[in-house]
Amino acid sequence: MLAVKWQKIMVLLLIAGLLLVACGGSAEPQAEPAAGESAQEEAVVSEEEATEEVVAVEEEAAVEEEVAAEEAAEDEEAAAAEGEEAAAEEEEVVPLASEEGTLTIWVDGGRVEIMQSLGEQFEAEYGVGVAVQELGFGDVRDQLKIAGPAGEGPDIIIGAHDWLGELVSNGLLTPLDLGDKAENFDPVALQAFTYEGELYGLPYNTEAVALYYNRDLVPEPPQTWEELKEIARALQEEEGLEQGYVLQQGDPYHTYPIFTGFGGYVFGRDDEGNHDPTDLGLDSPGGIAAAEEIDSMVKEGLLRQDVDYGVMMNLFSSGESAMFITGPWALGDVRASGVNYAIAKIPMMEETPRPFVGVQGFMVSNFGKNKLLAQTFLTEYVATDETMQALYEAVPNAPAWLPLREQIDDPDIAMFAESAADGEPMPAIPQMSAVWEAWTDAIVLIFQQQQPAAEAIQDAAATIRETLAEGS
Repeated sequence: MLAVKWQKIMVLLLIAGLLLVACGGSAEPQAEPAAGESAQEEAVVSEEEATEEVVAVEEEAAVEEEVAAEEAAEDEEAAAAEGEEAAAEEEEVVPLASEEGTLTIWVDGGRVEIMQSLGEQFEAEYGVGVAVQELGFGDVRDQLKIAGPAGEGPDIIIGAHDWLGELVSNGLLTPLDLGDKAENFDPVALQAFTYEGELYGLPYNTEAVALYYNRDLVPEPPQTWEELKEIARALQEEEGLEQGYVLQQGDPYHTYPIFTGFGGYVFGRDDEGNHDPTDLGLDSPGGIAAAEEIDSMVKEGLLRQDVDYGVMMNLFSSGESAMFITGPWALGDVRASGVNYAIAKIPMMEETPRPFVGVQGFMVSNFGKNKLLAQTFLTEYVATDETMQALYEAVPNAPAWLPLREQIDDPDIAMFAESAADGEPMPAIPQMSAVWEAWTDAIVLIFQQQQPAAEAIQDAAATIRETLAEGS
């Protein structure tokens, strides 16, 4: 910027110089003036030259003044930016580190008070203090990756089971032994927190999709997938409903129950029950059948193009659609819409549809200084009816604690729990990250009718295998 400003100054000086040269007279020969006239003209010329020099100097000074003012403004802006950056650094939360004799827990919002209360009870019985710190959900994982190896991480974190692939492979977690308490947990939830044969988390809630339906349009939920299509077809053709059933277009997560319902899968499992990244099932006979099922529904008008989550919710909330599949996160909006809704399990297909299941739970850092105390805290203070009830009330979701699940008085949450019991944990292996993009592209191509279904899903599988081979 300074170079541009000095260029302006040099241009002005050059103009002033040219003006002075121009005032010095023409290059053509002129008639020689008389002596008196010559003196008078020289005086006039000298006065004009002096005036022009003064103007040039004033203009130069004005430009310099402008440059100085702009430089000062830039300095002020830079100083202000540095001040804001320093203030932001001062406000940045510094994660608490594990100390011998004091349990440190990192937790996201909604569960802080519960953990603090448990900490007080634990300290009263064992004389061990408990420090609870609130971090953003994603920050818990990200900060552990940095602070753990440096010996400054927590003893316990709360997070999602699909973090395991990254955290365990980097040596950040230590296995847990729940002892007799294990029988009180949903087996699917325990499986979710099992990685390479070891349990790394104490689960407390599960999450899966289920079928929402408008009871004024669909008095009884369909029991089979064919029945769902028959109801949707009748509503559209006979009742003039805009869409009987709605499915998000480019979304493998919400499409997965169809894949599993027709015999497809993402990754198979080895003899020990671990996900096998060499066994990709998206283009298996069942996966191809699922892709062709989606294709046939699009062709018939039972699925529509260009539907995202917002469109799906608007259609249902306005009474322009009758059924859709998603998770408990939509309950607030659906309840606020005033639609006479209910929740049901996903209708039976050729096989039992198994939605992806997400599980949250407690994990113990491998770099914490109180591993045995952390294990005791989890098995004696978290794995109890009272704590699981408090966690459920803080953030209502399908509990992984079976004694509590049997007592749920919310039929919606109870139905989501049943759906999760039929589901399978989202693979937590690192290779899962190679799946989403190509799989999404294939589903979009099928919805948009831009490629034959079998070809689209086979191309996606080939792309995924190439990506996995490059990363191995």
